[in-house]
Amino acid sequence: MNEFNGYVREVFSAAGDIVIKPMMGGFLVYFNGKLIGDICGNELFLKRTLTSDRLLADSELRYPYDGSKTLMHVFDRFEDTALVTELLDGMYTELPEKNPKKIR
Repeated sequence: MNEFNGYVREVFSAAGDIVIKPMMGGFLVYFNGKLIGDICGNELFLKRTLTSDRLLADSELRYPYDGSKTLMHVFDRFEDTALVTELLDGMYTELPEKNPKKIR
């Protein structure tokens, strides 16, 4: 885990439980058990929801990695703790529940 990942965890933990898991050269970011985005390089990409589209309307939209089919918000406003909390709380309510693992 790199320094940027630790910074993301530290800032976002003020809003709830943050877990960052390695995945195919990048990292997946979970908030209270729901996947909210990716860290690729030293950039945080957040999923598009009604809340993120509204609160991050002025942020750049990009694909987090080559071959990605998901256009995401590039997030860089870490110092705005009120925004972080409102953003994560709103995204959490709008994102689907995690699918339960199938028993074989």
